[in-house]
Amino acid sequence: MSFAKYIKEKLIYIILILFGIITSEILLIPFNIIYIVRIYIGIVPIILLFICLLIEYYTKNKFYKTLKDRLNELDEKYLISEIINSPNFIEGKILEECLQDVEKSMLEHVNKYKYLQKDYKEYIELWIHEIKIPIATGKMIIENNKNTVTQSINEELDKIDNYTEQALYYARSNNVEKDYYIKRTSLLEIVNNTILKNKLVLRQNNININLHDLNYDVYTDNKWCTFILSQIIQNSIKYSKKDNKEIKIFGESKKEKIILHIVDNGIGIKKGEITRVFDKGFTGTNGRTENKKSTGIGLYLTKKLCDKLGIGIELNSKQDIGTEVKIIFPKNSYTDILNKN
Repeated sequence: MSFAKYIKEKLIYIILILFGIITSEILLIPFNIIYIVRIYIGIVPIILLFICLLIEYYTKNKFYKTLKDRLNELDEKYLISEIINSPNFIEGKILEECLQDVEKSMLEHVNKYKYLQKDYKEYIELWIHEIKIPIATGKMIIENNKNTVTQSINEELDKIDNYTEQALYYARSNNVEKDYYIKRTSLLEIVNNTILKNKLVLRQNNININLHDLNYDVYTDNKWCTFILSQIIQNSIKYSKKDNKEIKIFGESKKEKIILHIVDNGIGIKKGEITRVFDKGFTGTNGRTENKKSTGIGLYLTKKLCDKLGIGIELNSKQDIGTEVKIIFPKNSYTDILNKN
């Protein structure tokens, strides 16, 4: 709040007081009042007015400046009423009361939508668990009635199962910390669990898996990390070439981290699209082709879960040559990883 703008706002009061002083001086002319007294009567009110304006400006400017500074520092700005000092002027008190009412109303709305979100999330999780029962039953029926047709049905059931699992992890992705358990885990075990989980689709697509240098221990959650790795492998399968399909998975130890490399020789990604592969809904040129039909959720969810777990992820690719994804596990204790959340 600039002093010039403040004076401009008070201009009508200043004019009225000056008008009163001038009028008083005119009315005193007929009376035999000494010159000094008349000057005193005219000057003192102006000095007092100026002092009052200065004091009021200083008080209000200090309050509003502090209010603005603290507001800029806050991430959740509706909580501003919790940290401002109580003002000692009437307009400030009214503003404080209004801010408190706004905060109360906002918190009520936030709690309402948190409840609705929680209720919807619980429904989605329940629905996913329920839908997995008929999927598993269908796969058992297929297992006892193997033929070309049931094999095709089994492939589609696998896709449905993968999509429902993706939906489950997506629903839980905002509250990962309530569902994971970080401990020292064998990297080889995580990779083997992932390959076992995807063995059918790997076999159907004739993908050769090349594993080496995986005898490392990392701090992570086995279940969530298996899902992350599974999303990457499924992407490699989806964008594989027709012949000589291969996925190399190997580990590398560096000073402060363990790096898991997942390298495929698929169709790759255009250079200009690499920086956007983790964006929500981004499918790229490859994902929009008729036989791919990507949703753009897999890698977005993978990156989101990696961030939650304190794991780094990098992707490099060359079109028509292949793609490499690096999952980076810090060598620090899991306590340090937890602190990142």
